Order: sequence, then C-alpha cells, then structure tokens
Amino acid sequence: MSSEYWPTRYWQKLSDGRVQCDLCPRLCQLREGKRGACYIRMNHQGEIVLTSYGRSSGFCIDPIEKKPLNHFLPGSSVLSFGTAGCNLGCEFCQNWDISKSRHWDTLTDQASPAQLADAALRYDCQSVAFTYNDPVIFMEYAIDIAVQCHSVGVKTVAVTAGYICDAPRVEFFKHMDAANVDLKGFTENFYRHICHGHLQPVLDTLIYLKQHTSVWLEITTLLIPGENDSEAEIDAMTRWIVKNLGADVPLHFSAFHPDFKMLNKGPTPPETLFKAREIALRNGLHYVYTGNISDSERSSTYCHKCGAMLIERNWYELGKLDLNDDFCCPHCQTPLPGVFSRKHGHFGRHRIPVRLSKGSL
Repeated sequence: MSSEYWPTRYWQKLSDGRVQCDLCPRLCQLREGKRGACYIRMNHQGEIVLTSYGRSSGFCIDPIEKKPLNHFLPGSSVLSFGTAGCNLGCEFCQNWDISKSRHWDTLTDQASPAQLADAALRYDCQSVAFTYNDPVIFMEYAIDIAVQCHSVGVKTVAVTAGYICDAPRVEFFKHMDAANVDLKGFTENFYRHICHGHLQPVLDTLIYLKQHTSVWLEITTLLIPGENDSEAEIDAMTRWIVKNLGADVPLHFSAFHPDFKMLNKGPTPPETLFKAREIALRNGLHYVYTGNISDSERSSTYCHKCGAMLIERNWYELGKLDLNDDFCCPHCQTPLPGVFSRKHGHFGRHRIPVRLSKGSL
C-alpha cells in the first residue's frame, strides 16, 4: 500500500458494509471513501488507512519547556512537528489552523522516519515531539519515527489530549519517553459541549500512563474564564490528580486567549492562574506552574521539601539551575522527580523553523 493510504490495525468490518475505526472513543463508522472525525483516517477499499503518513504541517526546533515539559531534559531543544486533523472538536483550539485543517496544502513538508531521526541529530535535539495536532491520530507514523529515534539515542515526546482507546493506548505510549496530556477540564459537561468528546477516556489515559508505564508525565489545563476555571472544579481536579497519579506529577495552568470559535471570551486574568496554583499546592501537588504569561516566580521549580529554587525560568528560558549530580536539591538532598541529563542545555526561548523535504538535509 502506498504512503498515501498507509495501513492501520485498529478497525473492524461491520455487517452493513461500513468499517469502524477503533483507535479513539469516537468509533467512527465509515462507508467507502469517507473520512473519520479526525479527517486523516478513512475507509479505503474496506480498510481504515492513514492518509498523512510521511507528511507534516511543518517542523520547528523549540525549547522543551514550550511543550510544556519542565522536568524532562530542561534547557534542551526538541524537534517539533504535527500533521493535520484532530479527534476532538475543542471550540477554543489554539492550533485550529492545523488541527481543523481540511486542506492538504497544510501538509507542506515531508520526511521519512529515518530522515526525522537524522534531522534531530543534525540539529542537536535531544528529543522529537509529536505536537501541534494530536499524535494519536497519526500513531503509525509517530511509532515508526519513535523506533528510528530510539535507535540513534533520541527521545520522543507526545503532546496529546489522551483521547484514545485501550489497545492502541498501550501500543502508542510504549514508544514514548514523555507525554504532556492536555486535561481540558474536569466535568463531563465541559468535554461534551465544548470539546465534543468525553472526560473518562482522558482520565483512563492519565491513570494508565502513571500506573502502568515509565513514560514521564506532565499535565496542562488551559483555564477559560467562566467555563472550567471555578475554584470548585480546580479543587476537585487537583484532588483527583493527587489521589490517582500522585503528588509529583507536574501540573501547568495555562492562560487562554480568544481563538477559533470562542472569540467571545476574554483572556484569562493572571489572578485566576495564581489562585488555581494555590489550590493545587494546598491539595498536595508538589510542582505547579503557570503558563502563557510572564511569571518567573510561578514558572520556576522549587524543592517541595525545603522551598529552595532549583530551576529558574523566564518564559521558556532557564536561569539558575541548582541541582547536585544526583539531581537532588543541594540543600536538603530531596530528589527532584523527572528525566535529567548531566549536560544541561541552554537552548533559550527562540523558535527555529526548519525544512526537512528533499534537498534540505
């Protein structure tokens, strides 16, 4: 089968001639030639195929802190890319030009898995991130890239909403070293009416990652005024995280700005993020950050035991980094959870677009 129609595994034929995609909880049932809600998986000759294998909406070298990951190779650069489409329908999507794209001219660059791994080495990136749109919908391409990356010592990062079924969840995350899961809210009503999905599959993904894998996990919640930012909801969510995932999972509260179909909402006031962080810390989480605002104090990392600043951040740029050789607090010897390297990076906050198509490497 050509790369235009790449074979997939998670589907079944139905008695009425349709084919059901079993990748995500939408369970799209498709007739010949029809695409699923994600747009890049379709029924082609009675099978579900991936139509974006080897194609990307663009490649960029980012600071790892932009994913955001604060406890995974801090200061390092990551080669980031996405494809097109998404299996959720978030009305506030901040990457809607990619995730909601129905035009193949969005996919302007191409790279084989081997080319991507080679590019990460050439550009001195310690990891490759599947981001911009959700990688679970192009999992075959992402997994092949991960295998190539691991063969040359490059790590892999999934930036995902975690909206995936049980069996593909196991296969997909088996190939990931780190994940930032976007927990979009903590009510079924929010997921159903604003994201056009369901909450429980995302909670299942979080529990699976923490309790059954060695994938380094961080969580991001974008706080939208009047939608998912009530103190009661944040209290319930952070209590759930502590109980089910533990106190050491870093949590990022990020500021919303009006976009896509939610232009009637104003930006998130910084005070909302500050209060959310206070609630999370009070409920026992050790590492809680603010995002999308300039707030060095609350985006830096502190020892949860003695309060010493261990990693200073200003936006995505590192300042002081104060860890001993065992990645512990040098003042009280408390370990800092995460994935660290003895060679700390200083990539900074800049963003470098790159082309990986034929002739660019």
